[in-house]
Amino acid sequence: MFGWEFPPHVAGGLATACYGLTKGLAKHNVDMIFVVPKAYGDEDQRSARMVSAEEVTLEGSTAEVTTLWKNLVYFEAGSYLLPYLTPEEFESITSTPVRGDTITHTSHFVRRFKFAGGYGKNLLNEVAQYALLAHTIARQNEFDVIHAHDWLTYLAGISAKKASGKPLVIHVHATEFDRSGENVNQMVYDIERRGMAEADLIITVSNLTRNIVISRYGIAPSKVITVHNAVDFNTSSFDDVQRGTSEKIVTFLGRVTYQKGPDYFVEAANKVLKRYSNVRFVMAGSGDMLNRMIRRVAKLGIADKFNFTGFLHGADVPHMFALSDVYVMPSVSEPFGISPLEAMRAHVPTIISKQSGVAEVLRHAIKVDFWDVDAMADAIYGILQYPALTKMFIRLGDKEVESLKWDNAALKVKRVYEKAAAMGATLY
Repeated sequence: MFGWEFPPHVAGGLATACYGLTKGLAKHNVDMIFVVPKAYGDEDQRSARMVSAEEVTLEGSTAEVTTLWKNLVYFEAGSYLLPYLTPEEFESITSTPVRGDTITHTSHFVRRFKFAGGYGKNLLNEVAQYALLAHTIARQNEFDVIHAHDWLTYLAGISAKKASGKPLVIHVHATEFDRSGENVNQMVYDIERRGMAEADLIITVSNLTRNIVISRYGIAPSKVITVHNAVDFNTSSFDDVQRGTSEKIVTFLGRVTYQKGPDYFVEAANKVLKRYSNVRFVMAGSGDMLNRMIRRVAKLGIADKFNFTGFLHGADVPHMFALSDVYVMPSVSEPFGISPLEAMRAHVPTIISKQSGVAEVLRHAIKVDFWDVDAMADAIYGILQYPALTKMFIRLGDKEVESLKWDNAALKVKRVYEKAAAMGATLY
């Protein structure tokens, strides 16, 4: 299994999903090797053995490495490996002429790569290096199926497939259309499309995402299987949290980016405050729209009713849910959305956008179009104003979220593995 992050080092929902899934798969007797670019040593390895790619040595003849590079990293190489190789290594790997499998220069190549981890400015460098190292990792380990999570690991999955001949399953947690709307990064889109084309089976986190994969990437429907995400029932909870205010608290928790719809949350908050004063709004998270949201709140004159917490780590997340009276996820395009399940598990009435995958599985959450700030404001006001409504959503939400466990999702993923293993690897 190739991932990009793993708790406790969390930058978003991907790490949470990978952790929940590995624990669920372990309960169904699936043995896993979980590969990350950079391991820190404090990861929970009870469910999967952790391999840090930066501890793996890429070794072989320059001919072998060059052929692997040219087969895998098809985008412009101009600057992506330059900071990590000597000029001689870079020239040898990226410029050596190829005739079939014959390369004129055959010196020995030994190299380790350092990974910063996360999503820094050298992200594409690290995606490429991760793919090169995946070839070595696949040759050093025994396994039946390869599972690659999101576009950052698709090239690594392809590399492992070429090294081992084992079937590749990719897991689409989000697409470039979710992250960027119609202004897609062409390089990321190309990597996603190649991963989908070379995968033997594709898991999507919702039917919403499945339809995007089929319609926007040209993938055969028979190849794409939906397995909805779930919620971890073993994480911390704060049932008796002490509040520092008598006001009601309405929370947005997620990346403060276009995809998550933070601007719609602010506009809805402004409308609610015109009708209901005993309330405080919290935006928990960080992202490229954060400063814009702070300026908008100030311009609307509601700064005394608004808190920005920044990015929340670890136990701070369930703590925030425990403080909340209403949770709102106004995402513009949300492949799934685990946070509403976490909120409902914390007994918090939840409002979600209809443009989210989680809307496919939840019946006892209020669903609104992300752009309809009037409907969003009405929903927030209704929950704040009418205690009976709050009690109803808490009671029904508790029962509903009980069935959305990672054990159940993991069993469906295991069946995908079995199907892929029975099919064998499709070579391109």
